[in-house]
Amino acid sequence: MTARKSGFVVGAIAGAGVAAAALAGMGMRMGTAGAAEAPAVTRVAAVAAPAFSPPPGAPLSFADIFEKVSPAVVQIDVTSKAAASPRLRIPGLEGFDIVPRGAKPGAEGEEETPAAPKQQSSGSGFFISADGYIVTNNHVVADADEIKVVMKDGRELKATVVGRDEGTDLAVIKVTDPKAKGADFPYVDFENSAKPRVGDWVITIGNPFGLGGTATAGIISAYNRDLGDSSSQFVNYIQIDAPINRGNSGGPSFDIYGRVIGVNTAIFSPTGGSVGIGFAIPADVAEATAKQLIAGGKVVRGYIGVNIQDFSPEMAEAQGLTGVQGAIVAELVPGAPAQKAGLLPEDVLVGVNGVNVKNRSELTREVAKARPGETIRLSILRSGKPRTVEVKSGVRPAENAINSEDGEDNATPTPDKPQTQKFEALGLTLTPIDATARSTYKIEPDVRGLLIAGVKADSDADEKGLVKGDVLSSVNGVAVNTTGEVATAIAAAKAGGRTSVLAKVIRQNRPVFVPLKIAP
Repeated sequence: MTARKSGFVVGAIAGAGVAAAALAGMGMRMGTAGAAEAPAVTRVAAVAAPAFSPPPGAPLSFADIFEKVSPAVVQIDVTSKAAASPRLRIPGLEGFDIVPRGAKPGAEGEEETPAAPKQQSSGSGFFISADGYIVTNNHVVADADEIKVVMKDGRELKATVVGRDEGTDLAVIKVTDPKAKGADFPYVDFENSAKPRVGDWVITIGNPFGLGGTATAGIISAYNRDLGDSSSQFVNYIQIDAPINRGNSGGPSFDIYGRVIGVNTAIFSPTGGSVGIGFAIPADVAEATAKQLIAGGKVVRGYIGVNIQDFSPEMAEAQGLTGVQGAIVAELVPGAPAQKAGLLPEDVLVGVNGVNVKNRSELTREVAKARPGETIRLSILRSGKPRTVEVKSGVRPAENAINSEDGEDNATPTPDKPQTQKFEALGLTLTPIDATARSTYKIEPDVRGLLIAGVKADSDADEKGLVKGDVLSSVNGVAVNTTGEVATAIAAAKAGGRTSVLAKVIRQNRPVFVPLKIAP
């Protein structure tokens, strides 16, 4: 299971195991019920309600709701390839190898090829149309070689992926089994017009630990949760306390009228099991994404090509912009729309098409709404002064392509040789960047600034995570290539009554902005 961030578990595929695949954490594989004669199925009708208010006396029981909607909820069993075991060599006995069981011998002089082992995992999903379209999570089916849908009545049907979206962690699959030709599947509707309030009841149905058809109930705990991962750029999660466990991924959360209000996706847990903190993708996001996936197999989003950070209160104070919220441009993608439109590093983006944005997630979400070729009006602050920049939207690349552009390399630099001309400020020891430093820390030729040769223990810079080998590139928007320029920038900030400065730091050739306190 992949962690989104500390404590978060990507909602819960149950039990990836090799070959026959044991059920995760249980040491057993639950047998599926024998196929029963398919009953007549109809659309699951939601009770009409113009505004959300619980029916009188609710809830004495959730049984009636479960009976109505559960036929539309399915278990999704996925078979995929597991990582092949490597061929082992015995040191000192180069002519002898240990070949994993199941390996296929090659021709003389060729490597034996291990048979690719299989693994199985399970998740949940639900029908959204009578002709067999099912919504689930992307992480449930992302690596699938085979998909089997198990219905409440015991039928097991083959399905294929229609489209996947890494940005929201949603996917649509479709039943394609010849046995289901002409079938009229039960399905449920999304609720977008009258969402429940915090404290209202919610019911989840899914496949925890491969058990299938399991109902749990709780309340809506909160809206607009940010999990701090890539999907939070496009999703403000619903927090619920109805128990969600491994295998519930992709299953629906219902209101008490039997309408889908969210798609269960993740849990927060120090143990891997439910502690009453679960997260669901809201119905409006899920429905819009599903429609695009069905129509074209992918989701198309607007894109301007910037690497951005949240413009924190500390950054705002350092630049004399107290109270300003938004996102600061750290880097521009070469040749992308933002660069062509004249956007610059250190611009602070505060609005998109007239909508104020408080952070980078809101900015990305607003930009993503644009159609390719559409003009996006960005409200920015440049050197503290408001401006408007018009950008022609591009098409956002796949999330894995964007992540690979980040070029994260966590290699630890080796210590450099002692430097001369050291200067201490902001809790940093700064020296010029010489050829030795560029080689030691792999600093690219076009990177300019001062090498951080040391960080004072327990200083603000230390607490902010700056390390030896980083490069100080600018202070409050002024490029610094000499220690004198640093001193001048700090003095100017002090003269302006500021207690901190905004430092642009280059780490592993990527820029990041860090507010640093000025020592008294």
